[in-house]
Amino acid sequence: MAKHARSVMEANGLADIVTVIQGAVEDIDLPIEAHGLTTEDDDSNGNQVVDIIISEWMGYFLLRESMLDSVIVARNKFLKPKTGLMLPSHATMYLAPIYDEDERRISNQDYNAAMGEWSQFADTTKSTYGVDMGVLSDNYEREQKEYFLLSSRWAELRDDAVMATPAAVKYLDMATCTLADSKGIMAGDEGTTFDFDIDSKNGNAKTVSGFAGWFDTDFKSRTDEVGVNAPKLSNPAFLTTGPEGGYTHWGQQIFHTMSSIPLINGETTRLEGSIEMTRSKDNARLYNCRIKYSSSRRKSEEEKDRKVLMKGSPVEHVYQIP
Repeated sequence: MAKHARSVMEANGLADIVTVIQGAVEDIDLPIEAHGLTTEDDDSNGNQVVDIIISEWMGYFLLRESMLDSVIVARNKFLKPKTGLMLPSHATMYLAPIYDEDERRISNQDYNAAMGEWSQFADTTKSTYGVDMGVLSDNYEREQKEYFLLSSRWAELRDDAVMATPAAVKYLDMATCTLADSKGIMAGDEGTTFDFDIDSKNGNAKTVSGFAGWFDTDFKSRTDEVGVNAPKLSNPAFLTTGPEGGYTHWGQQIFHTMSSIPLINGETTRLEGSIEMTRSKDNARLYNCRIKYSSSRRKSEEEKDRKVLMKGSPVEHVYQIP
């Protein structure tokens, strides 16, 4: 790509303006002296001569692929501390309960079919060849459950599939976020808990099929105290990957519950819980997502602190974001 980029610059008469630097951002050096690059920031480390860093680092549910690490390293290493701009400048992760029952049922059917095929295979192998494969049944069942039931799914949801106001579960200011922030959503962080009130819509009882996660990014002026005198963006831009935004490359990540959560006409279902998102130990680019929740019901016209009609037991699922 670096070779092709240089060719494009030359073909368009920009070779004297655009310099292509090839290498991992953690390893490269900028041609500061050769190009006479300087900084007016008095607390620059000498290498912080860059005015703008723009990068499309966002993955599914924002953090998948773990590319944010390299962007933060580049910012700390090269960006002017007081006047430099990061684009995108801010990012927010959202979680919401959803109705997606057809796809949830398909996942359960695929899981049951896989287990049925295994049972038939194990029975046939033993009766025909005298080989007992039963010792592998628990491992096989775990693998199928992780794949079909406990892996997030990419989806392009309709806007009306979202059943409550989304909760902002993580916010990043790209001028100030840290490598620790990029590692995920940690227990105890601000925003990791959620509390959704869900009414049956239009008098027709439905079910909650699970949760969906997505993100928004802003391209706007700096909001941190250090960057108060940074250049202002007169025409800020905004990218949403939520259902209301229509199709995007990222779509939404769907976390189906093992069992659907019923909604009752005339009653409000309350979902309370928390979310954690941590990197997989086997692959640092992938994440595991732990969602804990409990449900309760009350009459729709009653206050939140009034009589509860039903309270379910706490549920916890750990999903892979593949």
